Amino acid sequence: MPTGPDPADRPVAADRLPLRRRLLPVIALLLLAPWAAECSWGGFAIDDFLPVLIFLGPMYGGAAILVRESARHLGAGWPTIVLLAAAFGVLQAGLVDQSLFNPDYLDDTQYGDTRAAAEASLVPGLEFSLRQAFDYVGNHIVLTICAPIVLIESFLGADRRLRPWLGRPGLAVVGVIYVLGSLLIFSDSSGRKGFLASPLQLAFAAVVVVALVAVALLPRWRRAQPRRAGRVPHPLWVGLLVVLVRLGGDLTPGWAGVAIALTLAAAAGALIAYWSSRAGWGERHVLTAGAAGLVTAAAFAYLVPPYSPASPAAALAGDVAVTVVTVALVGAAWWRLRAHRAHRQPVSPPPA
Repeated sequence: MPTGPDPADRPVAADRLPLRRRLLPVIALLLLAPWAAECSWGGFAIDDFLPVLIFLGPMYGGAAILVRESARHLGAGWPTIVLLAAAFGVLQAGLVDQSLFNPDYLDDTQYGDTRAAAEASLVPGLEFSLRQAFDYVGNHIVLTICAPIVLIESFLGADRRLRPWLGRPGLAVVGVIYVLGSLLIFSDSSGRKGFLASPLQLAFAAVVVVALVAVALLPRWRRAQPRRAGRVPHPLWVGLLVVLVRLGGDLTPGWAGVAIALTLAAAAGALIAYWSSRAGWGERHVLTAGAAGLVTAAAFAYLVPPYSPASPAAALAGDVAVTVVTVALVGAAWWRLRAHRAHRQPVSPPPA
């Protein structure tokens, strides 16, 4: 994706829009982020959707808003959003619920049998599974942060898409909401499950978070880069590339599987960065790249069980609901982009 927005698209001050218009996408992102993070891939049955939004919304939704607003206030592009999303993923899995280091984290769920596969790629000394780290952090990047931001921004016109929605007071409120939501998970028995990572593990996670944030805030991401001439693939091919990363990462277990997953993710990221630097790259490509992970997760929801045992009817109802919501969101976002694009196109004068 582009290293920075085009000069004409740089955001303006947040207070130039009425508060009501700025709060609507904020609330939408606050609700969509927890649903995408935990429900879109089949993690919960349909009767658990509302509790997920209530209890996890402050943490996941707050993080998505803070990441998006930080990037847009800086005038930065998607590299900053992706790097901040990765920092959140490490912060969440390493410091908040500490699932990255807790070998018993999934034992009381229907994913308890994945422990042996996770330990096949255990990092000596730090005692965490690189396979789980890739999955946890990758899912937070794709599902918790990027896909919700892409979808919500696609509903907005070009004059609002890259604008900040909140000023400093609003950001402070969201920051407090995020911290309180994270403390709730940290202190709750269903969050860390009584586990506390070692000082070395906590220090490692903290250093990685700080390093990712530092790279995300580099000035280079805020400099508009001129677009190179050239065509780019149809948005559908961009989406298929993202799907390939998701499917290819599960080809084989152990260190070989991790190597394949990391190689595919790096190659796909580099290719998307290359395409996005060309003049033919547009918002439809951004939407497809961002939403492909969500669509893939929704498709696989039928094949995975929810965390807690649920009746077949409740589980199926949840999977169907995931399909309906995902198709509705992506379809409506695509339609809105087409409508905005048609509205911006100049009308040719009638022949003389």
